Amino acid sequence: MNSNAAQVDVATGTGTEHAVPGPRSLILGALGVVYGDIGTSPLYTLRECFTQNGGFPLDPQSVLGVLSLVFWALFIVVTIKYVTFIMRADNQGEGGILALTALALRTVPSDSRRAWVIMALGIAGAALFYGDGFITPAISVLSAVEGLNVATTMFESYVIPITVTILVALFLFQRHGTERVGALFGPVMGVWFGCIGFLGLVHIVQNPWVLQAMLPTHAIDTLIHHGWHGFLLLGAVVLAITGGEALYADMGHFGRRPIRLAWFGFVLPTLLLNYFGQGALLISDPQAIENPFFLLAPSWALYPMVGLATVATVIASQAVITGAFSMTQQAIRLRYLPRLQICHTSEHEIGQIYLPRVNWMLLAGVITLVVGFRSSSNLAAAYGIAVTGTMVMTTLLAYIVARKLGGWSLLQAGAALVVFLTVDLAFFGANLLKFTEGGWFPVAVASAIFTLMATWRRGRQTVVRHLAAESMPLKVLLNRLKAKPVQRVPGTAVFLTGNIRGVPHALLHNLKHNKVLHERNVITTVVVEGIPHVPEERRFELKELDAGFYRLLVRYGFKDETDVPKALNACRSLGLTIDMMATSFFISRETLVPSGHPDLPPWQEKIFVALSGISTSATDYFHIPPNRVVELGTQVEI
Repeated sequence: MNSNAAQVDVATGTGTEHAVPGPRSLILGALGVVYGDIGTSPLYTLRECFTQNGGFPLDPQSVLGVLSLVFWALFIVVTIKYVTFIMRADNQGEGGILALTALALRTVPSDSRRAWVIMALGIAGAALFYGDGFITPAISVLSAVEGLNVATTMFESYVIPITVTILVALFLFQRHGTERVGALFGPVMGVWFGCIGFLGLVHIVQNPWVLQAMLPTHAIDTLIHHGWHGFLLLGAVVLAITGGEALYADMGHFGRRPIRLAWFGFVLPTLLLNYFGQGALLISDPQAIENPFFLLAPSWALYPMVGLATVATVIASQAVITGAFSMTQQAIRLRYLPRLQICHTSEHEIGQIYLPRVNWMLLAGVITLVVGFRSSSNLAAAYGIAVTGTMVMTTLLAYIVARKLGGWSLLQAGAALVVFLTVDLAFFGANLLKFTEGGWFPVAVASAIFTLMATWRRGRQTVVRHLAAESMPLKVLLNRLKAKPVQRVPGTAVFLTGNIRGVPHALLHNLKHNKVLHERNVITTVVVEGIPHVPEERRFELKELDAGFYRLLVRYGFKDETDVPKALNACRSLGLTIDMMATSFFISRETLVPSGHPDLPPWQEKIFVALSGISTSATDYFHIPPNRVVELGTQVEI
């Protein structure tokens, strides 16, 4: 493989692993963070398979057919596609739809049509992830609280208020960070998986022939025998694999091996035991379809199981919320979204972050869903589109990476693409038919976020192009300063600019209005590369120029913290010693004005201007002390 693909090996699965100690703790952590979503799917999956789309017969053959579909969905999509195949494509150990997009973009010229197609796939997948982020907390917590109705009807009118209260408390807690409770997630989910597996095993022992459902003939017969109704059934079966994308997205936190060991050694067996146990219960008592998950438990254990389920669904929700924060941070660093306030909630873990705007947006959407849909069954109809849509995008991007970076032959990659894409599109198509029943919500959310991300990307490219066109080459300025020196003042001036070759507009405005220059002038450009982390040895590139000027290039990965003062202090080893108390940072603040020949359609121009208005200042984003900053305005026509 070439040097660009040094961190990727989808052919052998030998990509970069994080060398971190404590494999047992990583496996336990993966239980709490990675598998929270898919681990709470048994709460509602089997029930929805028999009640959605006008109901499905509860005879033994149908139960075996549904169980077989669930089993093979978990096997093909999660075990084969994600755990075995997709997780081999890592971007320096990191996974997720945006990390995969960054990998795929390495295979094409940045200004080509194919780059735009790959970028569109990545943005669409990320946008659909946000749609999933709204639904998962709502359906998970609501389905757990609904367990109270199994014991008595007295709680029926309190289910919605209790659910909303739990969710509000969860989102209010986000600003404190998850470091303190994070250590509890793994053990709690370990207890959860152990309990659901044991409850399922008890009923399987009473009706062991339910294990016949592992034969693929039952799944095939169900789809053929029930025809169109069988196809619609896939829209409910997909609930069993929601959360599969988290296996890949959270790979950077735990590593490939702990996630795989947790899946094969504990999560998959306990999930299958529970699903098959629910099936055995339904064969012996079809009336249990009211809530087969909670009816697995003896009456004395019902309330403890409701409590445990509520805690498990809160953990599942926390994982999705954290994922939304991480996804947004990556999107900002890759310039798909404007700069937003990012609060670091841990002194030890850089990944522990909190984004206020994203948090409140999610809370508003989640409460709207709970109050509007009012039951987990109604929400289930809205769930699958976002999940399966993201899976389709992941499959297409993984094919590109496998062919171009992984060294797969056309036959190998093509065969994998056909198999996985056929399954993904079948699930996606079945869920798309539920558009009017609630599927419109994640599609609307994803469409809105896709529009915002695509508009921001295009708008920023337009602004950068205009600024570059109006910029003066740095060599020209240095020659003029040699021919006609200007007055110098003590200290250092740091000019931040995205143009790696031209003169920063803030520098030109300073010369124009103040008629002076500092003794030392450091023109600094921050570049965020399409990899998660940039090693320290290649982070800085410093070049000393004439007339007291330096050109500093600082490289970050899309998961690194962009701290410019810290970067400047680190340049001491390169011979550039800076006293922060004698340093001024010059930043150009852009004011967008309409153009007679606009580059953007009017509606996109309005969106871009609005997004620019909510963008966090460069001072906050680059962690620059506010009392050391000088902002100079620049008008840009778009």
